[in-house]
Amino acid sequence: MTAETPISLLIVDDHPVVRDGLRGMFAAAPGFTVLGEAADGVQAVERAAALDPDVVLMDLRMPGGGGVDAIRELTRRGARARVLVLTTYDTDSDTLPAIEAGATGYLLKDAPREELFTAVRAAAEGRTVLSPAVASRLVSAVRAPRSPGNEPLSAREREVLALVAKGTSNKEIARELFISEATVKTHLTHLYAKLGVNDRAAAVAVAYDRGILG
Repeated sequence: MTAETPISLLIVDDHPVVRDGLRGMFAAAPGFTVLGEAADGVQAVERAAALDPDVVLMDLRMPGGGGVDAIRELTRRGARARVLVLTTYDTDSDTLPAIEAGATGYLLKDAPREELFTAVRAAAEGRTVLSPAVASRLVSAVRAPRSPGNEPLSAREREVLALVAKGTSNKEIARELFISEATVKTHLTHLYAKLGVNDRAAAVAVAYDRGILG
């Protein structure tokens, strides 16, 4: 993606007024183009496949198909689009499943316009984007079960973790590092244990908190 190429978007929300508002906001801002809309998760998967957007702005709780299931299906299909969750909910039961399913970031709907624009640009580049409230909640959640050990990560584990922080899938990591997906999963298991976490999102949150990722 070059500076001259606008970031393409698919807006997913069950409220027409919200979709209209987001479409108008991005249409009025330079550097973005809205390819289409979807009213639920099922439509989101279908339209993401048809339109191939750079970023999917995904609501979570929608009748007819929730956002987490849609994110999981997009990840399973190896969709190119990065998913940025945009929702009013920031509970553990919402944030953790969404990011575990493959979301690149998680933002709340009360975010200022410029913060949303910045988050979309970051997501398009594959960088993890978390609102401050969500990041704080994730760190608290991963610290609660057990204290992480002090064993340092290996160089390869750091490479894998850095790619995870960019939103890279296991398949893409394997291709990037010239290793098998099984080996990627083994490295993830080891670094999870060293960080005292259970999933990708938690690993990234703790790694930033401990200064492993800068």
